[in-house]
Amino acid sequence: MGVFSALTTAVTGMQAQSYALENISGNIANSRTAGFKRVDTSFSDLVPDSALNRQIAGSVASYSRATNTIQGDLNATRIDTNAAINGDGFFVVDQRQSGVGASTQFANTNLYTRRGDFDFDADGYLVNGAGYYLKGQKIDPVTGQIIGSQPDVLRITKDQFPAKATTQIEYSANIPAYPKTNSAVSTTPGSELLNAGTGFGTNPSVTPGGTGTVVGSDLTLFLNRSIPGGSVTVYDTLGKATSVELRWAKISNATTTPAPGTPDTWNLFIAENTGATGAAVAYRNVNTDVTFDSTGKMTLPANGNITIPPMTIGGNAISPATAPISIVTNGTSLTQNGDTSGQIDARSIRQNGYTAGTLDRVSISNEGQVIGTFSNGQVVALAQIAVARFNAGNALKRLDGGAFEETIESGAPIVGLGTAALIGGNVEQSNTDIADEFSKMIVTQQAYSANTKVISTAQEMLRDVFNIIR
Repeated sequence: MGVFSALTTAVTGMQAQSYALENISGNIANSRTAGFKRVDTSFSDLVPDSALNRQIAGSVASYSRATNTIQGDLNATRIDTNAAINGDGFFVVDQRQSGVGASTQFANTNLYTRRGDFDFDADGYLVNGAGYYLKGQKIDPVTGQIIGSQPDVLRITKDQFPAKATTQIEYSANIPAYPKTNSAVSTTPGSELLNAGTGFGTNPSVTPGGTGTVVGSDLTLFLNRSIPGGSVTVYDTLGKATSVELRWAKISNATTTPAPGTPDTWNLFIAENTGATGAAVAYRNVNTDVTFDSTGKMTLPANGNITIPPMTIGGNAISPATAPISIVTNGTSLTQNGDTSGQIDARSIRQNGYTAGTLDRVSISNEGQVIGTFSNGQVVALAQIAVARFNAGNALKRLDGGAFEETIESGAPIVGLGTAALIGGNVEQSNTDIADEFSKMIVTQQAYSANTKVISTAQEMLRDVFNIIR
């Protein structure tokens, strides 16, 4: 029995080494396959039940050992929709069954892959090189809220991004304590004020805190007694652009004797028609006193915001009563300090509106969001890529194309990136090490040859037995 057992044991050894060579062959063949996870081979001895003093080494069985959790090198592709997971986790993907475009039917099953060479197909789906479709959750580009609770196949279309009407203008500037207007004379106290002398031209309604307008006949006089405060383009609900020009005029200086009274006071004017003549309106007062204390800090309005009244500029209505535009300073970004230039230093003028736009570019952020860049300059999140992790990632079942499916042994998926991050414009390469595989191949070859030598030896021993009876 010993010789025959040696023969069968040698056969199991050859089978085990053949299995190992098959895995080595597959690893080498896929050494350049994106996201591929090599398969190692483990060996287990099979020992028959026997008495303690009759135990034998036994035969051998071979098994696959997965390396799904071992990360491959990241390779930069410069394709914005490519992504690699740096850390633990798998992309959630699905397979197409039939149909095209919006009528495409999917298997509606969650599969998992590390292959992140995703790119758009003709219908706007993100599909990788093995034909698996990326899943995730859409994000409302206007509200930024995630739509739905379960991941679905992502489809990014080039729908027009809607316009947004301007509701706020963030204004950061320093107003000079002494404005050097064209009418200001340093030796003449109060000559820098709008209402210096006998009054403001023929329009007595333009007074400190007044609600008046500057008409065309008073335009030159007004320009000589005010200073520019910058301009900004605002948008209405249809995305129509209108340029808003700001101009400041100092109304009064702070009184210190015989006792403190009126602070430094300014009025803001908005250009309505700079080419106006006669009684036509050229500039409109926003009807808000803006005051500063002795340290240059804004004291009024108390909330730091200035509301633009409803008006028409170049035929376009802006700041309607239903959605007025506020100039936001937060009480700190608008100051009155000494400035040798005597002009306003407008450090920043930004507004929150924009015109309609179309999708120009798509990229992927570290947090797994699909980011869209639109022709109107807006950069918004369009979708959240679904990423799943497993307590036993090496227990997933392998499928074609670098995909895996959940098993009882792997446990249920844990949704979320965890401590991992997505690297856009990169693809994870195979974790196969060619040098290591060749080393294993040499060992496997020698082990296989050794088993054949056992068979040859056993054959010679049996021949000797048969020759005894001759």
